[in-house]
Amino acid sequence: MNAPSKRVLRQACEVLSQRDAILAQAFAEVDLPNWRGTEASYRTLARIVVYQLISTKAADAIWARVEARYKAVTAPHVLGDDHDALLACGLSRPKLGHILAIAEAVETGILDFDQLAKAPIDQARKTLLAVRGIGPWTAETFLMNALGHLDAFPHGDVGLMESFKRLSGAEARLSAKDFSKQAANWQPYRAVAAHLLYDWLHLDRARAL
Repeated sequence: MNAPSKRVLRQACEVLSQRDAILAQAFAEVDLPNWRGTEASYRTLARIVVYQLISTKAADAIWARVEARYKAVTAPHVLGDDHDALLACGLSRPKLGHILAIAEAVETGILDFDQLAKAPIDQARKTLLAVRGIGPWTAETFLMNALGHLDAFPHGDVGLMESFKRLSGAEARLSAKDFSKQAANWQPYRAVAAHLLYDWLHLDRARAL
């Protein structure tokens, strides 16, 4: 797992706070964000795919059933498994196709996690997006959480857009396009901004309970 140090996080949060009053408010309330670091592995990519575009509750249930099938979720295990059994875990056919394609890329060496970890962000992004089943949101989430790139950013993430809406007091979320334009102001620390927004949204939801 690659995660920024507290010193780097604080420096980034201070820069972001100077540039954007909304992020300054988030920083004031949550302090240093909790970095959602994970390992650079096939399991991480497969999990991101499972969680895409469905509720967390549903994804938790599906992923628990997938993990229960193996001692470890690896590319060889998934490639050698029965497809109908994986579908019975709750995977849709497109998502099953995606995790199988990613597993094949890992097994053939097209996707090499050691090389990805050493590569600059633009090169790593290009490598990830060249694999069938890995779209922009999946790639950026992996770049951010598994590889620790400070400027990765999952554009169109509903949770991030909802957090920004609530913080700004707006009646409606920005469109994905306008939100990406807003996020351009946060370079080269867009991943840090994302973690600030995630943590603030969790805090806001907890206060409403």
